[in-house]
Amino acid sequence: MIVCDTGPIVALSNHRDEWHFAANNLFRDLHMAGETLLLPPTVPAEVCYWLNEHGGPDLEAAFLDSVVDGTFQLVDLTPEDVERMAGLVRQFSSFPLGGTDASVVAIAERPGAREIATLDRRHFPSITPTDGGHFTLLPETFP
Repeated sequence: MIVCDTGPIVALSNHRDEWHFAANNLFRDLHMAGETLLLPPTVPAEVCYWLNEHGGPDLEAAFLDSVVDGTFQLVDLTPEDVERMAGLVRQFSSFPLGGTDASVVAIAERPGAREIATLDRRHFPSITPTDGGHFTLLPETFP
């Protein structure tokens, strides 16, 4: 199970993005490996905003189609997830860590997922999962 943040999804759709090839390789490899891509409900709103803003409604609709087609598995937030999100937002207020990133962490922690697809190398390395250890951030290759 891999929990997906906004950045790699947006980078995948933009051939000019410096992360495009890394995101393309990541999602290709994850798809070929049969990995489940978990999508917190906060992420599609960010992805839709960026895709529409920088690519237009057709690109935004294509992403939404990929969610419907099962490329990503939407995961509902529980009250416990939202409580964890609030705690993370408070704990990392100096970053600031926003609700979307906090939701990615909360969704990852619930099933014990350790891998997060993200381009955010500022916030996620500082966060320790509730059961200890650390998250592995994908893609591991930088542009």
